[in-house]
Amino acid sequence: MAKKAKTKASYQGDPGDEHVSTVAVKETVKPVVETPKPKIKVEPKKPVWEIKDRVYNLTGSKKPLSYMLKSSNIYWFDEEKGFERELKYCENQRTQFVDEMKGDQRLAHVIFRNGSLFVEKSKTVLQKLLSLYHPHREKIYTEYKPQVIANNELEILEMQADAIVAARTLDIDMMEAIMRVEIGSEVSKMSSKELKRDLLIYARNNPRLFLDLLEDENIQLRDYGIKATEQGILKLSADQRTFSWGSNGRKLMNVPFDEHPYSALASWFKTDEGMEIYTNIEKQLQ
Repeated sequence: MAKKAKTKASYQGDPGDEHVSTVAVKETVKPVVETPKPKIKVEPKKPVWEIKDRVYNLTGSKKPLSYMLKSSNIYWFDEEKGFERELKYCENQRTQFVDEMKGDQRLAHVIFRNGSLFVEKSKTVLQKLLSLYHPHREKIYTEYKPQVIANNELEILEMQADAIVAARTLDIDMMEAIMRVEIGSEVSKMSSKELKRDLLIYARNNPRLFLDLLEDENIQLRDYGIKATEQGILKLSADQRTFSWGSNGRKLMNVPFDEHPYSALASWFKTDEGMEIYTNIEKQLQ
């Protein structure tokens, strides 16, 4: 609470005069200073280990009758402790860390049968070794996670839907530009129905690549360059290093080293000199 300080002041007249002294009271209020409370650092909660049966599968297409995974002389770097810790799977121990084991260590084998390993929920030590610490995790084997697989499949299905919807709205020039990347000069021989059919199939089978091509600002420029070369308006040298006019052989540009010729031509079309050539080619292609 604020403390009140009282200050008294009196007036005295001449000696002998009858005078009533007056008292002035002045109150001073001191502000209350609140001490800031210390901030409490909230540590992120560590994920809770879910007790359940787990399945592990070998990566790759080969499924051997039996495969023994290394279960000793393996190490995991502990970031909190700042050093590598030795791992070992022992059925008579309650931990997979050698520095925490007590008593005898009876080493157990970890064997995949026909490419798979089922570990019941009671074997938590083995599950944690395989799911969290083993250095061959996600390399030689993976844990089967239906939810993750469902999420990945849903993402692919949504991407396929987006690609097909986008493909249906494209004009014929953009269709040709995208399909020319896939099948080359054969696009020029296809009817519009054949082109649209193949484009929809391509969008369904390669949705990510299709959407990337759709966002590529150079794809139509590259398509114009290919068309101009096919019709003899431009000429690409045998070593694919030089573009020149097809009519008089005058050199237009050199292709930089380790760059695709038509990608380089598309970029060159954006320069001041290239824009004039592009306008000329566009008129001749119409």
